Amino acid sequence: MPRSAQKYVALLLLMLASEAVFMLPFVVARVFRPTFLHAFELTNFQLGSAFSAYGLSAMLSYFLGGPLADKFPPRKLMALSLVVTGLSGFFMATLPGLGALTILYAFWGVSSILLFWAASIKSIRQLGGTDQGLAFGSVDAGRGLLAAVVASASVLLMEFLLPVPAEEAQAEMLSSALSQIINGFSAFILILGLLVWWLFPKRQQPQKASTAIVWKQVLHRPQVWWQALVVLCAYVGYKVTDDFSLYASDALNFNDVKAAHMGTISFWMRPVAALLAGFLGDRFRHSKVILWFFAIMLVGSLLMASGFLSHFRVWATALNIAALSLGIYGVRGLYYALLQEAHLPMSITGSVVGFVSVVGYTPDIFMGPLMGYFLDRYPGITGHQWVFAFLAGFSLLGLVAARAFQVRKPKV
Repeated sequence: MPRSAQKYVALLLLMLASEAVFMLPFVVARVFRPTFLHAFELTNFQLGSAFSAYGLSAMLSYFLGGPLADKFPPRKLMALSLVVTGLSGFFMATLPGLGALTILYAFWGVSSILLFWAASIKSIRQLGGTDQGLAFGSVDAGRGLLAAVVASASVLLMEFLLPVPAEEAQAEMLSSALSQIINGFSAFILILGLLVWWLFPKRQQPQKASTAIVWKQVLHRPQVWWQALVVLCAYVGYKVTDDFSLYASDALNFNDVKAAHMGTISFWMRPVAALLAGFLGDRFRHSKVILWFFAIMLVGSLLMASGFLSHFRVWATALNIAALSLGIYGVRGLYYALLQEAHLPMSITGSVVGFVSVVGYTPDIFMGPLMGYFLDRYPGITGHQWVFAFLAGFSLLGLVAARAFQVRKPKV
């Protein structure tokens, strides 16, 4: 296969695989939140605790997976990650109890991160060349498009699998339909893992320096720390997108299927936001464009937190969810393009991604229980307002971090 064709095949596989590996731990619960809680017999806090098990195992995996990506071919690491994650999904489809589900989430923290995450980010940077914003934006847009298509298709599939209209469906019917959808996700992830093994380029740039020397290079760069804070603030926003469908159920009195449709708005905004961010990031400055998107996050979250939108029709809430999603996914589409803006050597990319991820993805630990606490402690719209007020605070902190990244000159 010609090298140019290999590049585009690799980017396509990265688009698909980078989203598919997270479908089981996150997408299912995000799209079908009310049904998910009923099927697994969970409270919001219990589901948040399962997310925390994922986050805790993921933290260690980020730390160890970074150097691993600098030593071994991404193709092997990512293929193995997809295969074992896909196989585990067939167990999830049996709708296990809270204890087994928590262990499964902890396992996914290893299977989707240790072998996959840093390897995928390094691969995108290698393939992107001088167009880092477009490379990262395109991959995240592809991820977003896949997530949107899968989310919308799975909601339609849920309606098809139900023998009666959603309003009349019993809990057992909804649980059975959800189980079948999980099996479909699992098969897709497994097949994708085999495709990555067969088709992804076999290139490798091994790390020559010792691990201790590499970590010294990473930790002594101020911009790495500011980038980690940017990722953390953006990821708080990403975790809050889990609340959109439940917000529609609690605040707008939507049934499970209509609430899921409201949640898919965010999925469809993701490819738009990522492509726009990639284009603007390469045209202007990546960190500058990130500032703009954090500002959108701040305004959107304040509107949700204030309760102001409750005075308008449903379309106003839908429009604000779209705008808030634009800000959240705009930052996500660009925050790893900051690696190039900081002039970080390619040889330590995996280790930098590992450190940035350890800090940046800590919301996997605390956001689930925190959101669960707010939603269970303050029923109705009030709990959701607390969630969005929390996001507003981190949006403001993200603005500060992005600006600090700009003013610190990189060590070339």
